[in-house]
Amino acid sequence: MIAIIKKVIYEKNIASLLSNVSSAFLGLLSFLLLIRSLDKILFGDWVLYVTLASFLDLLRFGLTRTAVVRFMSGASDENKKAYLGASFKINLYLLGFIAIVCWPIAFIVSKSGVNISNGYLLFLKWYPLLALVNLSWNNALSLFQADQKFLLMLKVQSVNLVVFVAFLTVNLFFLHWGLNEIIVVHLGANLLASIYCMIYKWDGLVYLKKATSNTIKELLDFGKYSMGTLIGSSLLKSADTFIIGLSPVLGSAGIALYAIPLKLTDLLGIPLRAFTMTAYPKMAQLSKNNNLEGLRKIFYSYTGVITILFIPVSIIGFVFAEQLVLFLGGQGYSDSLPLLTTIFRIFTLYTLFLPYDRFTGVALDSINKPRLNLYKVIVMAVANIIGDIVGVFVFQSLEVVAIVTVVFTIIGIWMGNFYLIKAIQIKVLPVFTEGIQFFKNIKKIIHN
Repeated sequence: MIAIIKKVIYEKNIASLLSNVSSAFLGLLSFLLLIRSLDKILFGDWVLYVTLASFLDLLRFGLTRTAVVRFMSGASDENKKAYLGASFKINLYLLGFIAIVCWPIAFIVSKSGVNISNGYLLFLKWYPLLALVNLSWNNALSLFQADQKFLLMLKVQSVNLVVFVAFLTVNLFFLHWGLNEIIVVHLGANLLASIYCMIYKWDGLVYLKKATSNTIKELLDFGKYSMGTLIGSSLLKSADTFIIGLSPVLGSAGIALYAIPLKLTDLLGIPLRAFTMTAYPKMAQLSKNNNLEGLRKIFYSYTGVITILFIPVSIIGFVFAEQLVLFLGGQGYSDSLPLLTTIFRIFTLYTLFLPYDRFTGVALDSINKPRLNLYKVIVMAVANIIGDIVGVFVFQSLEVVAIVTVVFTIIGIWMGNFYLIKAIQIKVLPVFTEGIQFFKNIKKIIHN
């Protein structure tokens, strides 16, 4: 029995899932502590700051991570070092550009007296420092994903998250520090994780000299599409927060309200993030070997299994939506319970469509068609932004913003499916038959 348990834990899909579950659990704890430590306005400012920071992180690492994982899969140790060093060098240049842009704008805005949400000002002031202290550990994640070392990924992420959660716990009960102090400690927690990666040479800093013009060009040529795709993907969620923050009616309080069902939806998506991380290197390797039959099989099985898993999860989320929202938000948000419950129930429908949409994107990247994936995401992002603007400024309704999320996901599924039918002749039916077959054989899979 112990041998079986160890085998299950170290199996790459399960290890990836454990990494994502643990990170999400710690993220949930920090959310619960923050929402109880700050009032609605300040919590909305924090959500806007973190959302903007996450968006820029995707821009920075989106330029290199997908490309690094693809090129490092099956590469020699020397080539891996060259790609990792090239990725670090590219991100250093991006860091300098970010600082040059953000700090002068922050100075001008603060001196001009322009009335914008404090979350935007916090981002302009603090993000260049965050980009510096989280560079090393984020760059190391590319190495871990390429080598399928998901338990090591968990260890590095836990350094950051555990320290921050421990501080938030002490702060809630004893210190009662404000938002600026919380941001400073958040920077410190990220720095610790980066120092850890520097010590073990996982981040690529010591391999800067191995970065050649060819490796940098390879990453940039692929990355210009994957970066655009990741930015677009981030906008599919982040645009909601950005646009709500611009509303004079909804503002930071609206962001705080919307963040609760959105966080619950992110938790439902944990298995999807875990399995896409393991599927991509496998599919990329099969694509490089021109094994399209094997690639299609992985696409069918992964998409089918996750879609089937999401059905009971979505049903439970829909039925117990009120209790889940109240647990996450606390009594301070009980006056908005009907609104938040409705939004979360809309999101449970959205989660059913997510696996097919996400894996079409993974498949397009793995067959070296990032341009098509970018087109797909651009159309989805434009539809989302237009819908959000209508929902926020015309209807002044958070429910409409949530409905738009379902609509743009359906658009993405149609486009992704269209491209894959032309490129590798996929079919829809095998997605479900392969998924069902996996669950029929699950006992045999575990024992083997």
